Amino acid sequence: MKLSVVIVNYNVRLLLEECIKSVEKALDGIEGDIFVIDNNSSDGSVEYIRERFPKVHIIANKENLGFARANNQAIRMTDAEYILLLNPDTVVYENTLRGCLDFMDANPEAGGVGVRMLTREGKVAPESRRAVPTPWVAFLKMLGLTSRYYMSHLPWDKPGRIEVVSGAFCMLRHKALDQIGLLDEDFFMYGEDIDLSYRLLKGGWQNWYLPYDIIHYKGESTQKSSFRYVHVFYQAMLIFFRKHYSHLSFLISLPIQTAIYFRAFMALMQMMGDKFRKFLNPNKNRKSYD
Repeated sequence: MKLSVVIVNYNVRLLLEECIKSVEKALDGIEGDIFVIDNNSSDGSVEYIRERFPKVHIIANKENLGFARANNQAIRMTDAEYILLLNPDTVVYENTLRGCLDFMDANPEAGGVGVRMLTREGKVAPESRRAVPTPWVAFLKMLGLTSRYYMSHLPWDKPGRIEVVSGAFCMLRHKALDQIGLLDEDFFMYGEDIDLSYRLLKGGWQNWYLPYDIIHYKGESTQKSSFRYVHVFYQAMLIFFRKHYSHLSFLISLPIQTAIYFRAFMALMQMMGDKFRKFLNPNKNRKSYD
């Protein structure tokens, strides 16, 4: 098998359907298969996909295992040369998979590749390319200075070496995973792509950005207005920092961890403020059909 595409789903069956259709087109002429790991969706996703895509391998979990554990389930079941971790809220262009595979075949030192992610409006998403959030890079980002974090010096129309491949589209060499290990299951959701990319670099592999396209309906598969999202997102940041930078001086690590807690607190306060304003003005965002 050349390529296995792994999609973790949670309650986004219509987006998932669109995603699978695009993947099937992009797999034309490629020896590949598709795995859908459903994390106990309540919207009938499993039955819906089974009926419409009988060739898709479906793993129906009885609980929400999170992104890392669910991906690992499928990775352990395939011996494909390459594995693509793909969000269900994406649409893959027809030449994207072939282009990435050709690049990885020609560059055996490449352990992971990401692509140009476009918003629903067709704008390029800056998170298509990221740097490892070292204490200095993380500090700059928290100050709003994101040029280094998003590797803004790289052109969008040419391949380039990057540090972090987004988990929304992350093509991996199976040989590299055999060396460095699978996704770290301490991460429930968010942060596991940064950790995996960093371990690839530490293992001597390269991560690349390639100018092939997908559409990423970012945020459609997560409820970013929930308190749980804030907790999981910033907890992932702390897990990564403690795992890879716990050896740093207390005088360096304390400000970073304090900043993470502060950002989490401010995000929660903003959410509470938004909810309170909606409570006071319930009709403000209601559409008029008069």
